[in-house]
Amino acid sequence: MSGTGWIVTAFALYALVMVSIGALFFNKTGSLSDYFLGGRKLNSWVAALSAQASDMSGWLLMGLPGAVYSFGTGQVWIAVGLAIGTMLNWLFVARRLRRYTITSKNAITIPEFFSNRFRDSSHILRVASAVFIIIFFAVYTASGFVACGTLFSQVFEIDYHIALIIGVLVILIYTFLGGFYAVCWTDFIQGMLMLVAIVIVPVIALAAIGGPAALPRNLQAGFRNIFADGSGSPLTGVSIISQLAWGLGYFGMPHILVRFMAIKRERDVNGAAAIAGVWVFLSLGFSVVVGAVGVLFVPDLADAETVFIQMIHKIFLQEDAVVPFPLLGGLFLCGILAAIMSTADSQLLVTASSITGDIYKGSINRKASDKHLVWFSRGAVLFVAILAYLIATDRASNIMGLVSNAWSGFGSAFGALVLLSLYWKRLNRLGAAAGIISGGLMVIVWDYIPLVQMQDGLWYNLGTRTGLYSLVPGFTISFLSIIVVSLLTKKPRRDILEEFERVVSCDGEEEEAETETGSAHGGSRF
Repeated sequence: MSGTGWIVTAFALYALVMVSIGALFFNKTGSLSDYFLGGRKLNSWVAALSAQASDMSGWLLMGLPGAVYSFGTGQVWIAVGLAIGTMLNWLFVARRLRRYTITSKNAITIPEFFSNRFRDSSHILRVASAVFIIIFFAVYTASGFVACGTLFSQVFEIDYHIALIIGVLVILIYTFLGGFYAVCWTDFIQGMLMLVAIVIVPVIALAAIGGPAALPRNLQAGFRNIFADGSGSPLTGVSIISQLAWGLGYFGMPHILVRFMAIKRERDVNGAAAIAGVWVFLSLGFSVVVGAVGVLFVPDLADAETVFIQMIHKIFLQEDAVVPFPLLGGLFLCGILAAIMSTADSQLLVTASSITGDIYKGSINRKASDKHLVWFSRGAVLFVAILAYLIATDRASNIMGLVSNAWSGFGSAFGALVLLSLYWKRLNRLGAAAGIISGGLMVIVWDYIPLVQMQDGLWYNLGTRTGLYSLVPGFTISFLSIIVVSLLTKKPRRDILEEFERVVSCDGEEEEAETETGSAHGGSRF
C-alpha cells in the first residue's frame, strides 16, 4: 500500500471510531441534562482529558507551533500563562462551580447558572450570556474548521473548501448524535492521541538533526531568547503581559467550565486536576518544542502553521523518511485532527445549549418537553456548524487570530463574573449583567472598531495601536463594573445570601453520597 493509502486508512479508521462513539450514546441521550452534561457522570480521567483536549484545539498543534516558528520562543509566555490559568481554574473554580450549579436548581449551562444564582426573572443574564456565546463560539468553532480544512488540504492535496466540508461533516455527525457524553469520550481518546503525537514527533526530529551529541547545540539554535521576538528585538512589557494574560481566559470558557459541572463526585476533582496539570505541562511544553525544532528540521515554510504536519511528513511519510512508517505517520496526523475535533465538537454543543436552554426554552417555549428540546438542540448544532463553516470559507483567516479573538471574548465577558459569583457574596444581578455586557463589548470595541487615527492618515483599532491583548482591558473593565454596580445597587436577597453561605460552608467536605442526575429536586445535595 502507498503512503497515501496508509494515511487514508488511518483517517478512515479514526473517523469511524469517532462516529461509532456518537452512535453508541445516541440512545443514552434522553434528557437535556444527558445531552448537555452527560448526567453529571464523568470520572476523573475523562473529565480532565476532555476539559484539556477541548481547550487546546488545533491551536496546540498548529497555531502555537506556528507562532514560535515565525516569531521565536518569545511566544512561550502564552504557554506559561495558559499553564498557570489551567491550574488556577481547577484549584479555585472546578469544585465550587460543580457544587453551586447543583445547589442552584441543578443548572446545566453557564448562563442558566448565572440566572439561577441571582434569581434573574428578567432573563437578562441568560440572554446576554447566550448572545456573546453565539458570537464568540461561531468565531472559535470557525478556527477549528480552518485547521481541519488546512490539514486535509495539505495531507491529501485537495482543494481547501472540499477539505473543509469533509472535516465539518465528521465533527457534526458524532456531535449531532451523541451529545455531551459522546463528545467527552471522544475527547478522552483524542487527548491521549494528541499527547503521544506531540511528544514523540519533535523528539525524533531532534535526534534526526544530529543525534544525542548535537542536541545541546541544536536546542540552543532552535530555542532563541525567550525575551526576544523573531527578529531578535527585546520583547516589550506590554507583549509579555498580553501573552501571560491568556491565562485569564480560562475562568470564562463555557466549554471547559461545563466539564467541571459534569464531574461525577466532588472528591474526583483533585484527581482530575492532577491529571490535567500533567497533560497541560507536557502538551504546551512540547508544542513550543515543535515550533523551535521545526525551524531547524523543516526550514523556510510558506505557512508556519503547517510546521507539525511537515515534520510528520518528513519523519514518516516521504520516500527518504527518517522512520518509514506511514501508518504511524497517518495516526499522528490524526492527532492533529483530534486536537481540532475535540474543541470544535465542544463548542458546537455549548453554543447549541445556549440557543436551546437559554433562548428557546428560557424565553420562547418554556413548556417544551425534554425530547423536543434534545431534537431542537441537534438542529441548533447544525445551525452553528453552518455559521462557523461560512466564516471558515475565508481562506485568509488564520487559526491563531481566530482563537485569540474568541478566547479574549469569553474571558472578558464571563471570567471575572465566574470568579466573583463563586467567591463574593455581595455580588448582585445588576452587577453580573454589567460585567457580562461591559467585558464582551470592550473586546469588540478594542479589536474591531477603528478609533485612533495615526500619522499615515489611517484609522486603527485600540488593539493594533497599543499592542495590548484585548483580554487585559476586557477582563479589567468587567471586574470593575461588577464591583462598582453591585456596591451602588441593592444587596442580594436573603435567600440568595443563604444559598451562597450553604455552598461556601461545604468547602473541604466530601459528599456523603454520589450526586444523582436528580439533584433534580433542585436541592443542595452535593
